Amino acid sequence: MVNKEIERKFLVLNDDFKKESFKNERIVQGFLSSVPERTVRVRISGEKGFITVKGIGNRSGTTRFEWEKEIDVSEAENLLLICEPGTIEKIRYFVKSGAHIFEIDEFGLENQGLTVAEIELNDEEESYIKPLWLGAEVTGQAKYYNSSLARKPFNQW
Repeated sequence: MVNKEIERKFLVLNDDFKKESFKNERIVQGFLSSVPERTVRVRISGEKGFITVKGIGNRSGTTRFEWEKEIDVSEAENLLLICEPGTIEKIRYFVKSGAHIFEIDEFGLENQGLTVAEIELNDEEESYIKPLWLGAEVTGQAKYYNSSLARKPFNQW
């Protein structure tokens, strides 16, 4: 599926989001290509596999091209074996806030200690309700991109 992804990204202040979460799932992912112009991600999310291509973001970092296709988990597992060094593992929590859903990623392995929330919007200027556990905005800061975290994990900052 091809679309334009509009999202904002924030640090998370505490674990209060867990009490508000209506679902969570384990995610394992790697990158076949981590160059910003064409990031190619392989992901196993819950019981599903995906391959995703993302383009470079706009100036603010909120909008970029995204193409995603569901693949067999066995295909994703095989592709993960040939990915660039640096695997991302995280638990993703889903929290409803007004008309939106925040996806909160609690990272593991070398990124343990980092928790980031994302919200997808229909328009860059769209308003949304900010939960009390939402911290500083880091939209467009490349070091928080999963592809960057795979190369330079949080524990190396």
